[in-house]
Formats: sequence, C-alpha cells, structure tokens
Amino acid sequence: MLTFTALGPFQAWADGTPLDLGGQRQRAVLARLLVAGGRAVPVNTLIDELWPGSPPAQALSTIQGYVSRLRRALEPGRAPREEAGVLVSASPGYALRARTEEVDAWHFGALMRTDGTPAQVWAAMESALGLWRGPALAEFGELSWAATEASRLEELRLIAVERRAGAGLTLGRATSLVADLEAHASAYPLREEAWRLLSVALYRMGRQGDALAALRRARAVWRDELGLDLSAGLKSLEADMLAQRLDEPQAAAPAAVREPGVLRVLVADDQALVRAGLRAMLESEAGVEPAGEAADGEEAIAAARAERPDVVLLDIQMPRLDGLAAARRILAGERPPKVVMMTTFGSDENLYAALRAGVSGFVLKTSAPEQFLAAIRAAAAGDALIDPAVTTRLIAAFAGRTDPASPPALAGLSDDRLDVLKLVARGLTDQQIGQTLALAEEEVGLVVKGLLEHLGLFDRAQLVMAAYESGLVTPGAK
Repeated sequence: MLTFTALGPFQAWADGTPLDLGGQRQRAVLARLLVAGGRAVPVNTLIDELWPGSPPAQALSTIQGYVSRLRRALEPGRAPREEAGVLVSASPGYALRARTEEVDAWHFGALMRTDGTPAQVWAAMESALGLWRGPALAEFGELSWAATEASRLEELRLIAVERRAGAGLTLGRATSLVADLEAHASAYPLREEAWRLLSVALYRMGRQGDALAALRRARAVWRDELGLDLSAGLKSLEADMLAQRLDEPQAAAPAAVREPGVLRVLVADDQALVRAGLRAMLESEAGVEPAGEAADGEEAIAAARAERPDVVLLDIQMPRLDGLAAARRILAGERPPKVVMMTTFGSDENLYAALRAGVSGFVLKTSAPEQFLAAIRAAAAGDALIDPAVTTRLIAAFAGRTDPASPPALAGLSDDRLDVLKLVARGLTDQQIGQTLALAEEEVGLVVKGLLEHLGLFDRAQLVMAAYESGLVTPGAK
C-alpha cells in the first residue's frame, strides 16, 4: 500500500518502507502535486513554482524526467507501456491519484471537518493531531507555494488543538487539559480561543484566581503587542467569573470548523443552467466551494441563514421575492455574509438601492469565470466594489442626491479619517491606503472600522456611497 506524508518530513512509503524519491527538486514535484489535493497542476505552473523567476532552458524536459523517475519509484511493477495509476498525466499537466486516507495531509483535512457529539469531536481531533510528526513541508520552505500550504496546515493544527480542548471541557476533562492549554496560550498569546479555553479549564478545576490571572496575562500581552484591550468575549467571560455565573459544561457539541482560506459561496438564480455553471466553476477552483443554491429570493434568505456562507451571489431579478428585497433581509441578519449582485441589465434605481442596502457590488452574468472568482474574493476581503464600470455609472448618476436614509454628515471626522475615507471611495485596499498614507495595514483597518461605526454603516460599499453623496469625492475627480 502506498502512503504519503507531508505533516513532518516529506516521504512516500510502500507498505511502511520509505521510497527513494530522488533529489530535492524531484521531490518537490511530488510534494506540489500532493498540495494540489488531487487536482491537475499544469506543467507551466510546475516550472514557474520550482524555478521562481529563472527556469532553465530545458525546464520542460527536466520536469518530464522527474515525473518519469517518480513513476518508477511509486509503481515499480508497472509495465513500460502501461498507463500510470498514481502520478497520472492530466492535461495540461499532472496529478496525484490517491485515497484520502493514503495522504496524511488529506486525511487531516477530512478529520477537521468532523462534527457530532463531544466524544466524536474529541476522538477525531486526537486522530488528526496524531498524524503530525513535525513542521509541514519544511524542506521546501523556500518555495512560496510550500510556505503558503505549510501556514494553512499549521493554522488548522492550532484549531485542532482548540477543538480537542473544547470537546474535552464539555466532557469534564479540565484537569488533564490545563498543562497543554497553558503551553498553547504561551506559545500563541494572540489567539483569543487559547486564553478562553485555558481560563475556563482553570475555573472548572476550582482555580478561580488562576483563571482570572490568565485573562490578566492575555490583556497585558494584547496591550503590549496590539495596543488593544481584551475582546468583548473575553471581557464577558471575565465578568462571569467574577460574578461566579459560569455554568457546568454544556452537552452541545462544538461547532464544526471550516478550513481557513476556503470561501463558501451560495448561488441564488432562478435559471437552473446559470446555477449549474456557477456550481461547476466553484467546484473546480481551489479555495472556494459551493455552500448551496436557491431558485428565488425566499430560498436565498433561508439558505443564507442555514448554511452561513461567506458570500452570496444573488441575481437581482428573481420570482417570489426579487434580489434587492432578498439582499436587504440577508444583510439585516446577524453577522451577514457579503452579497454580490448578479445582473444582466437591471435599472439604475434598483442597483443604486442595492448599494445603499450594503451589497458589496455587482458582477455581470455574462462575465468570465475569472471575473466571478475575483468578485467573490474581493467581496469576502471587503476591499473594493465589483465591476467599476457599473458602480461608477451609478455614482455619477446619483451623487449628491438627498435621501432620508442617507448616513449622518461627515462633520466631526478628523482630517486623517477623511483622508482614509477618500481613498476607500477610490477603491483602494487597506494595504494600498497604508502605502499611500504611510500607515500600517492593521491601522487602516481600524480606521475603516471606526468610520463604519461612526456613520452607522456596516459595509465598505456603503462608505463609498457616503463619500460621494456627501461631496467629499466627486465622480471623475482624481
């Protein structure tokens, strides 16, 4: 049986015996295919990622040679003309074919999606953490794709530690968890969940003073490192401890976790063909996945509440309840997803009203897949409006118009905050604003958050509208 390990030293095994995978770059080819999760990796991508910026003249033939030698190592009994079954040709490149349980990183990801009773979650997280034998993909750390994947896997590992502890507390195992949680919080002092779990475990052992001391340590670290006080959740926990209001462990299972970086997208359109095309696009793209479908506005609202997607792609014209009304109700919910309107034409009045409601922007239904994907990622990041051609036309048509629902005037805002608002209105990201104004990206994010709170808004698109409607920025101005 062939197995592959990446959660520690990278290796392929045949019935427990390590295989000779060749030199560093040849091993990197197999590692890159493993990271792709079974999807095909184009040869050009392999070349660009194995020799960043300076591929050799014979890079193509070199890759082909690496693949040929890896195939011999992985399937030594395969006949010369027999088709490969593990490292397969998959136009326009290659793919690794293996079962989930044969690749430790894939198996780990599957275990992380476990939901159920506390006992089931505990067992799954124990198994998931048991797969780790050291830092993931460390030998390829100088390659950007490996570093990115290693960071993703490490974040998942930390979540597994916290999910295991959460389940353990529910099962009454606080005493056995304290030492591990102390080490976890000390190693990762900016993780809110680490401090919450540690303080709760100490409290349930009868060590109320130590539990409060843990929260004081968290406060000191956050003030020193971030200039911030404790989060609202930790402050509430501290108050409950002081008032001795904490209950015994609840029977409910911890909520399931999704992999960081994976965007879940709900598609709402009354045309089955459109939904099918968008679903196929989402399923074929790394980093995004479908979170359900809806054929009308009412179904979209129900699905958004049930599935908790990151982004909703919402047709503006649908039966039963149109997209505009559905968007307003979705965005009025608790912790709403981002909403991107899909439109073929649509009236300017409706599109403008949608922006006022807080949608993140628009994408034309005739757009290419890459434009949809760019729209999804931009909306999820909250950085910019989608399809500037549409939004600029709307702003030019309606800027300066009075409306009872307009946000408060911008009077009282400091010049520094107004400078940030102007750049937000120009469509710049927090990173770009920071570079322009010589501010840290995190500081820009805090200013944007403060602007939303000051104006009683909740979405960046609404900030753009406020800047234009107030006359702070005018259409076409530089």
